[in-house]
Amino acid sequence: MKLDNYDIEIVVQGFPGKAVCHGGMGWSSVVLIRGEGRVALVDTGSFGMRRLLRERLAEHGVKPADVTDVILTHSHYDHSVNFTLFPNARIVIGADELGWAAEQPWGESPVPELYVRALKTWPTLATAADGDTVFPGMTAHLAPGHTPGCMVYVLHGRERDIVFTGDAAKNRAEMLSRGTDMTFNAAQSAASIESIWGYWQKKKGSVLVPGHDVPMIQVDGRTEYLGKRDARIIAWFGEDLETTTVFRLEA
Repeated sequence: MKLDNYDIEIVVQGFPGKAVCHGGMGWSSVVLIRGEGRVALVDTGSFGMRRLLRERLAEHGVKPADVTDVILTHSHYDHSVNFTLFPNARIVIGADELGWAAEQPWGESPVPELYVRALKTWPTLATAADGDTVFPGMTAHLAPGHTPGCMVYVLHGRERDIVFTGDAAKNRAEMLSRGTDMTFNAAQSAASIESIWGYWQKKKGSVLVPGHDVPMIQVDGRTEYLGKRDARIIAWFGEDLETTTVFRLEA
């Protein structure tokens, strides 16, 4: 995607599903933004994405040391833990979110306790409040519900915007139904989704990038995906490593 002087790439595509028998899947979106002399990531994915994240960034000619800004939508492990991979980056997270995450009982939520403890004293930490400009042309907007301090980020363009919702609106189903799964406060989530609709519809052609789905736009009142979903699992059910079964999770 192109927005004025910025190039935006989906480095890892989020997936709108959860595991039934093995806990959270945590397949979240990671987005690369380049322009105005900056190299930024919106969210960083889970621990299991580390190798993939490095590989995908390398495909775009980006080394971890090149990243100038890491912009976290919230503190859950599947969006935040890989901030440690980017030694030169300014790490942005909502002030309310970091304060809440640091107070959570260990072992009782998707908050990665040791990473949050390290983030509180990280030398390049930058906490954001509602309405702050966190990156040239990008503003932060408090969107509580999934967590008390979730942030939505809007990258403003001359003719359209790009709205990064994180898990304030995880997928197309949540946006269209105005309902949410896995929320800290359902009423707050509903109000946050209404505010997201406002950001998204402010300019015709604006793009919404959810935390766990393909980017989407509004076309004549319909919500349409930009691009195709790619999600597969390979399993070894045979008697050797060459025999595999591929499960496609696309619809």
